[in-house]
Amino acid sequence: MSTVGRGERKPVGSMSAPDKTVWRVTGAPLVAGTPGGPLAGQSVAVKDLFAVAGQRVGGGVAAFLAEQAVETGHAAVVAELLAAGADVAGIATTDEFAYSITGGNGRSGMPVNPLVPGRVPGGSSSGPAVAVARGEVSIGLGTDTAGSIRVPGAYQGLWGIRTTHGSIDTAGLLPLAPSFDTIGWLTHDSATLAAVADVVFGRNASDPVDSGSRAYGHRSAATQSASSPQPLVIDQALYREAEPVTANECLSAASSLGASRISLDAPLDDWFIAFRTVQANEAWRRHGAWISAHPDALAPEVAQRFQWASTVDDESATRARELVGEAAIRIRDVIADRVLLLPTTAGPPPYRDADAATTEAVRTATLRLTCLASIAGLPAVTVPLPLRDGPPVGLCLIGAPNTDRDLIHLAARCGAALVEPACEGTPS
Repeated sequence: MSTVGRGERKPVGSMSAPDKTVWRVTGAPLVAGTPGGPLAGQSVAVKDLFAVAGQRVGGGVAAFLAEQAVETGHAAVVAELLAAGADVAGIATTDEFAYSITGGNGRSGMPVNPLVPGRVPGGSSSGPAVAVARGEVSIGLGTDTAGSIRVPGAYQGLWGIRTTHGSIDTAGLLPLAPSFDTIGWLTHDSATLAAVADVVFGRNASDPVDSGSRAYGHRSAATQSASSPQPLVIDQALYREAEPVTANECLSAASSLGASRISLDAPLDDWFIAFRTVQANEAWRRHGAWISAHPDALAPEVAQRFQWASTVDDESATRARELVGEAAIRIRDVIADRVLLLPTTAGPPPYRDADAATTEAVRTATLRLTCLASIAGLPAVTVPLPLRDGPPVGLCLIGAPNTDRDLIHLAARCGAALVEPACEGTPS
């Protein structure tokens, strides 16, 4: 039996009343994995966007859930984890239709951030993240469109990866914005993060699954393997996007790792607006008809976001898509075979009782950072920095397309070096 990343856990199936802010449905387990696989002994919280046989996909929206048919098969990635021996503990909550990074839900409520209970947990993969942070599972399976793995990871002191766009089969996944949607997972430690990568990227010797992904001309996900560390780089302009304490902690970490300076020379305002426009256009195309027929189904924050999305016309979306394409080329060309270090989020998680304007300001500032990997379709790993007196801070590593495994191994070395500066194999 694998012991990768295992610790003292409180199996969710053993609880008399699982927390409904975290879990929509649970079992003991809900679905058992194949015995003896590489992930035997691991348990998974599945975000309520993935098909699980015998269950319905709710997308975090009660009215939507009520209208869905029971799934007859598992989402592709869920099936892979089960085949590798992991148990599905249950289906965990998400922000409504995954269109938020705060971590709340108008019907099920907002899970408590175990690390800083007075602050938001981050979303939209909030349920899986909290389940991992509380020790109820070892793996939180989620999605990342604009930061929905990276943000809760940073806010809760977890490891998390947004994978290269199109590198993992999205069959059985409820989409939000397919140009940016990708699969990811959260763990307590880098070893478990890597163990999952070994499973999902080790299917066969073929190229990555084509889910409408952009063609990058790099190594296929199936041929990913740990190699020599890539050079670490920073763009100081990106650190100015974060609040001072977060920026200084991340800059200090990057400096201690020997990162050199580059410049993306990024017109970030234009890129961010273009990203939001394309995301909104695709989100409305996917969910607009249903939302129009169910005007009271969403909480105000997400409803307002979809209302704005409904105003994005095709001409504006086309122009924005062209700019996103140009930005993607620029980002990939500048990063090349290096690894860009930047703050995962623009600051600490907002307080749960913060006013709407404050929460939106933090959200916007963070999305200006997270959108870079999303625009370029690049893999990104969030590494929890050593805890000090303040709230948790995450350092993000963005790598070249289809270097997900390399990136995880490099992130692990960086994380170890930040705790033990003399760690062998750490870039300098």
